[in-house]
Amino acid sequence: MTILDTILEDKRNEVAESKKRTGRGQIERLARDAAPPRLFKKSLQQVPFAIIAEIKKASPSKGVLVQDFDHKTLAVEFQSGGATALSVLTDKKYFGGDASFIRDVKEVVDLPVLRKDFILDEYQVYESRAIGADAVLLIVRVLSMEELSSFHALAASLGMAVLVETHSKEEIEIANSIGAEIIGINNRDLGTFQLNVRTSVNLFPHIDKRAIAVSESGIFTRSDILVLQNAGFRAVLVGEALVTRENRPAAVRELMSR
Repeated sequence: MTILDTILEDKRNEVAESKKRTGRGQIERLARDAAPPRLFKKSLQQVPFAIIAEIKKASPSKGVLVQDFDHKTLAVEFQSGGATALSVLTDKKYFGGDASFIRDVKEVVDLPVLRKDFILDEYQVYESRAIGADAVLLIVRVLSMEELSSFHALAASLGMAVLVETHSKEEIEIANSIGAEIIGINNRDLGTFQLNVRTSVNLFPHIDKRAIAVSESGIFTRSDILVLQNAGFRAVLVGEALVTRENRPAAVRELMSR
């Protein structure tokens, strides 16, 4: 069993417990009664190149990344550095996140927030809106075509943007086929956790030209950004390179500097 298989099994159990605590009808009502979402897609479109700064305490491959972790402090630091949007890990067991982090960070910054988690059930899409997420991540690798299409449509009906994550030409074709407006290429192989930024460059030509292309994972320097910009990307999602820095606002500015 791979690390990914273990994570997904634990996530299904976690969702089952969530359903016991908050029933389907209640989570739907909470989702539909939530304050209107901030415009994640529009924020990416309004800048020449977007930095989605990721708030995470740990990762399965590296362990704890930030010893003095405070999600609200990170959010403020990223916004002050000029980040375009935030990605917030809500998986507790493997990434040190929590669903409450979404609402917390939205109280201290005005950036749109992506919920980063393993969405495997329609329930989680409603839950994402209920906890204040403005956008959700859907990973092609872990969903059937039917699930991906259905969850994508549901998120849109709730006013959320969707970052559809891919790692191969075949997965990009699936994302294109459902009309994904924001398509991410994860440079990390979720099966092996191996990382290669060239993955994005090699796969970019397959992304529908109408979609916003986002490169995810393994982006550490301004030179990485320039390579991706030159390839055609409009945005990057950066986590470890920012959260591990002492001066995080400056780290964001360095990535954005011309």
